[in-house]
Amino acid sequence: MISRLTAPLGRSLARIGLTPNIVTVIGAVGVVAGALYFYPRGELYAGSVVITVFALFDMLDGAVARAKGTASEFGAFLDSTLDRVADAAILAGLLWWFIGDGEDPLLAGLTLFCLITGFMVSYIKARAEGLGVNCDVGMAERTERLIIILVAVGVSEFGVPYILAGGLWLLAGLSLVTVLQRLMETRARLNDRDPRLAALRRGEESEQDSGGSDTASDTGSDTGSDADEQSNSGSDAGTGT
Repeated sequence: MISRLTAPLGRSLARIGLTPNIVTVIGAVGVVAGALYFYPRGELYAGSVVITVFALFDMLDGAVARAKGTASEFGAFLDSTLDRVADAAILAGLLWWFIGDGEDPLLAGLTLFCLITGFMVSYIKARAEGLGVNCDVGMAERTERLIIILVAVGVSEFGVPYILAGGLWLLAGLSLVTVLQRLMETRARLNDRDPRLAALRRGEESEQDSGGSDTASDTGSDTGSDADEQSNSGSDAGTGT
């Protein structure tokens, strides 16, 4: 469904000469600028709207890549890296507001907790994949976290009671659960993989030992044959004398 909506927009952006990487950079820069300009000033609704627009624009990089046929591993790496920067900027801007004019140390600390756990969610997955296992589990991936924080922050400016605090507590709880889920999933997959790797290593060592024994046996046979030949040569020489 989403690809059907983004494909025409991706083709349009490709026709005007935009590359997937340019779309990624524009989206990330827009999110960072919107978060760090509007949120510290207390303009929470305006900031959330700007961030949402550029976050949606950032989603078009894949559609542009498909339209131009230029999908690349570096493009995926760049997109993932700048997503982390954008996420950090959103929570940093909100943290700035709470420390300054927002004057709410509790929510400032909660925002910092969400910032740290958000990085942990992404890092655990990346580290697990670096070790050769998948870690796609979790209640709150990036899309869910963005929806929660942007809705809570944006709506809070209309005076809805406890919506901002409630959204942050929800985000903190879901992020923590996701971190624990990914830690447990990675541990289980690594433990499941280790016995198989050990069995494979034992099989390889067994084959190597078997090969070494065969080589030693062949060497011994060759040595014995050479000795027999030398003995036969000595006997022939004695007969001749």
